[in-house]
Amino acid sequence: MTLVELNTLPKPALTDALRKCCGSTAWVEAMSQIFPLPDKQTLFAQAATIWRGLSEQDWREAFTHHPKIGDINSLKEKFASTSTWAAGEQAAVQHSSQAVLEALAEGNTRYEEKFGYIFIVCATGKSAEEMLALLQARLPNEPDQEMKIAMGEQAKITQIRLEKLLAV
Repeated sequence: MTLVELNTLPKPALTDALRKCCGSTAWVEAMSQIFPLPDKQTLFAQAATIWRGLSEQDWREAFTHHPKIGDINSLKEKFASTSTWAAGEQAAVQHSSQAVLEALAEGNTRYEEKFGYIFIVCATGKSAEEMLALLQARLPNEPDQEMKIAMGEQAKITQIRLEKLLAV
């Protein structure tokens, strides 16, 4: 889809397209109000500005729209509308050893118990081993520090998905 096409979508179709990029209702609603946009740079800048201005509750809502790293089954079941993008983002996990997958699963459980949301990382271009190392490095973080990191990772994911949306 081109930016011109995105600019001319009826609001329901526009919100559906934006929801594939970020699962925060507040972000989708705020983004849908700023169209039409003159160029991609403005789109990306506005997306980031709106994201940073949301509440922690809005960020947490966005996190719920992602499968756990390495959970291929949830990609298929819960996230059908973004499963192709998420599967591509997590492609390296599909070729990982059983030991790495088990360590990711265990780390995900510990992370979720500690922080109250799933481990969010921009997985594009990262191996399962790299994601596991990031997960283990972030587990000792304080909750406020970790929320800022997770929010930043979601911003990266949203940017990549906006780029994919415009590449379709």
